[in-house]
Amino acid sequence: MYIIEGNIGAGKSTFLALLAQEIKTIKAVFEPRHYWQGSDDAQSLLAHFYTDTHRWAYTMETYALMCRVKEHIKEQGTYHPAVVCERSIYSGYYCFAKNGYQRGFLSEHEWYVYNTWFSFLSARCDVPRGFIYLRTDPQLSHMRIKKRSRMTESGVSLDYVQQIHDCYEQFLIHKKDVMPHLKSIPVLVLDANQEFEENPTVLNEYVIQVKKFIQDHSNIF
Repeated sequence: MYIIEGNIGAGKSTFLALLAQEIKTIKAVFEPRHYWQGSDDAQSLLAHFYTDTHRWAYTMETYALMCRVKEHIKEQGTYHPAVVCERSIYSGYYCFAKNGYQRGFLSEHEWYVYNTWFSFLSARCDVPRGFIYLRTDPQLSHMRIKKRSRMTESGVSLDYVQQIHDCYEQFLIHKKDVMPHLKSIPVLVLDANQEFEENPTVLNEYVIQVKKFIQDHSNIF
């Protein structure tokens, strides 16, 4: 299993869809946003989170954890040699939940319970073969968020996007305070500031890099 990671607005869904078109042997698994991002804004847990973060942070992060673990276990059970998933339980922990705790959105008790759940559930998940990190400048990510105008993301501030960016850098680039067995997981970093969707040359180069990355660690092509 390989994981595509990146900030909000990095272009993960778009890149994964394009990747699946170009590399027919991979199995693309998109982030299960439908669990927490309903079509009706009034029913969207994510919209509640952005509107009143202190109230909904713990609910949002624990529910997202459960949903991601469910998807992770389902996909690892398929034994497909090249599953590529959008986001993971690991970024959920090291980027979103941890940021919530550091910013005071989760209390000490809530952080303790979340950690207990994470330790219990993540032990049932096979570690990925590699991470593919779509790295973007926070300002550009925020511009893309505004441009796509999803109702549930109307409350996303530049400050929050910057916080998540910083967490991703600590997680995937510096590997600071990550679990020992994750430190050896290879990371392919792609410059997602470039508009790969509109530039076939850039997209082709990134597809080649991803294909080699998977080949080097799975030997399936």
